[in-house]
Amino acid sequence: MATATDRVDALVIFGATGDLAKLETFPALAGLAERGMLDVPVIGVAKSGWGPEQFRDYATASLRTGGVDPGGAPARRVLEALRYIDGDLTDPATYDALGHALRDSRRALFYLEVPPALFGRIARGIATTGHADGARVMIEKPFGTDLRSARELNATVHEVFPEDAVFRVDHWLGLEQMQNLMFARFANSVFEPLLNRTYVDSIQITMAEAFGVDDRGRFYDRTGAVRDVLQNHLLQVLATVTADPPDGTGLAAWQDARARVIGALEPLDPRDTVFGQYTGYDRVEGVAEGSRTETFVAARFAVDSWRWAGVPVHIRAGKKMPVTATEVLVRFRRPPRDTFGLGSALDSGHLRIRLRPDTAMAWGLVGKKPGPGAEPRPEALTFHRSAAYDMRPYDRLIGAALDGERWLFARQDTVEAAWGVVDPVLDPDRSPVPYEPGTWGPEEAGTVLRPGDRWYDPHLSGDDRSAAG
Repeated sequence: MATATDRVDALVIFGATGDLAKLETFPALAGLAERGMLDVPVIGVAKSGWGPEQFRDYATASLRTGGVDPGGAPARRVLEALRYIDGDLTDPATYDALGHALRDSRRALFYLEVPPALFGRIARGIATTGHADGARVMIEKPFGTDLRSARELNATVHEVFPEDAVFRVDHWLGLEQMQNLMFARFANSVFEPLLNRTYVDSIQITMAEAFGVDDRGRFYDRTGAVRDVLQNHLLQVLATVTADPPDGTGLAAWQDARARVIGALEPLDPRDTVFGQYTGYDRVEGVAEGSRTETFVAARFAVDSWRWAGVPVHIRAGKKMPVTATEVLVRFRRPPRDTFGLGSALDSGHLRIRLRPDTAMAWGLVGKKPGPGAEPRPEALTFHRSAAYDMRPYDRLIGAALDGERWLFARQDTVEAAWGVVDPVLDPDRSPVPYEPGTWGPEEAGTVLRPGDRWYDPHLSGDDRSAAG
């Protein structure tokens, strides 16, 4: 629990008229206000040619789009807290105005909702205001495009802010479903003893998206699936599933636990990685002719640790797939003896965890079909909850940064270790394998699996049992 001295006394949002603010930040601030956590001024900084009233109108429209009643008490609290500075983020005059607005502040949270190229300029501008000491800085991804650029960005930010003041955002760490995954592991004694090489045969993580990149072709063509979701979101999912439990200091040690497991990942081998591109991608506006950007990736990871040695972790992610869903499948080893002569039925033991679009968990077991003989029948113990009840991830993340809770954010060593894992496959000359929209990616994705293994596809039927596969 944060103390009064842990909390900040101002929130400054750079890029406050951008898409992220419109879609996520303002609705998240309403959630904070509803919980009594927004008790500081919120200063937006952007170059839009607007005044304060236009900025409030923009925030009001954002709240309405986000399903928040602009006339409700939480929304009114947000709108009352807003201040606005219109100015170029490279102009010293902008930071002079910011310094004046923060004249009574002792500890501010600076939220950089801007491209990485501006991180250094903004950090140095904040320093000129005299409000960098003791402040916190919250930084959006992408944090680099490879290991070299990530190190350069870290060095740039550290010119002004020490590491313990930097809060790197991966919004997946704020997802309600990720919190549920942690609770399943650490609030129940039954799961944790099974999550190791003694009992687990393999792990699969699938992030499927039924949509393409039609509305952001120019951005995506410079990014691709590895940089967009694998290096950050999905490696954090991997860490949340496989990391050792945090030690006696509790959640404060969760960053350490995630850092250890990502640091133990072996660098990807191009021979264990398949890139795909859906047919028609090259016709999307903003995509370069003959583009080799991957819209699908499948890879085999190895965790070089005592706990997970020899257990493959298979991850795939792709656009234009049959459904939009993210699932983790933990396959357990077969019993040492086939007492009932069940054969392949013994391979059905698993734990399936759905992270999107809803929360679902199913423990797949083998039961006996009623009647004579020993005919097996797969069964599943399930838990399911609609995503309609989930907290907004940015509500959770901004609230944590206001309170100085770092465990929900990515640390420098973790970010750099993740880039070190994927760097060997970031080859711009590698040609992706074509696949048809509405499929599960190219057939070649099966080559990253062990002989005899197969991919397990998420499927959404409206039935809780769909989580069991």
